[in-house]
Amino acid sequence: MPSSDVVPWSPGSESAFRIPVANVRQVFQPQEVERKLGKLPDREHENLRATYERMLERGPQRFQVKPSGVPDMAGLYGEMPNFTSALDDIRRHVALSQDSSDGLEVTPMLLLGPPGIGKTHFARRVADLLGTGMSLVPMSSMTAGWLLSGSSSQWKGAKPGRVFDAIVNGQYANPVIVVDEIDKASADAQYDPLGALYSLLEHDTAHSFVDEFAEVAIDASQVIWVTTANDARAIPEPIMNRMNVFEIEAPTPEQARDIARQLYQGIRRDHDWGKHFSDQPSDDVLDVLSALAPREMRRAIMTGFGNARLHSHVAVEVDDLPKSGGARSRIGFLQ
Repeated sequence: MPSSDVVPWSPGSESAFRIPVANVRQVFQPQEVERKLGKLPDREHENLRATYERMLERGPQRFQVKPSGVPDMAGLYGEMPNFTSALDDIRRHVALSQDSSDGLEVTPMLLLGPPGIGKTHFARRVADLLGTGMSLVPMSSMTAGWLLSGSSSQWKGAKPGRVFDAIVNGQYANPVIVVDEIDKASADAQYDPLGALYSLLEHDTAHSFVDEFAEVAIDASQVIWVTTANDARAIPEPIMNRMNVFEIEAPTPEQARDIARQLYQGIRRDHDWGKHFSDQPSDDVLDVLSALAPREMRRAIMTGFGNARLHSHVAVEVDDLPKSGGARSRIGFLQ
């Protein structure tokens, strides 16, 4: 249960948003871990023994970040204008938790839309906003159904799942966990790779989530879930019903120009070498960048900065940007 104590909190000097305080929350029962550890036979299950010992050494308390008010999100709306409805949902949940003893609860969300429009980037920026950590679970590359929930300690090479790892081995009771491309999870007759989500996405049952490796209940009720998908038809209806679904459209041409401008300015601001370049991209450069998917924009801007520096330009020019469809240079700059 959450502690009534509040400790000072600062998420790091580079964060654009300040979360001043964090509650302390107990995420597992040490007595249960001690009991499990005491029952392990000597010289067996060394990985499991090490896991229990590490849990007891670190203790059960983790930070649960708590906004003191609704942070200024104008920059996020400008950076991701096609995510307005999802950002509105985050603001609503943060507003509910301000000036109260309640923790921040965010209804699990599904970002549905074509690839390359920034769905994973959105989740990363939400984690930055809230001052908590982020764990990415890529379902498209998943080779076993236990990636989320862990595998039995009886198996060779067994280990805890990503949920256990994010909470027990992390710093936060409420990390952002991104289940990326949930529609790409391969169905397995022996083990449903999405099976753990049936309980994890329900606030009440997530209080006592049991990882199959550790077999110790952990409190995953505060996890902030963001799932992404290209096609909702491959997602089981009971899982869809547990989430708020946001259909993310590709940005309009004007929105794409705004995104490119924000990316340019952000990259320039975040690097010391940015001082060598003009603070605004030209209209011609924005025309080229706005034709790219948001995922591709950053790479193109970085290439443009690199080529501009090699050519001693004080502003990125169209010729500095990568040529669409052209052959890639081996060194990654000159096109």
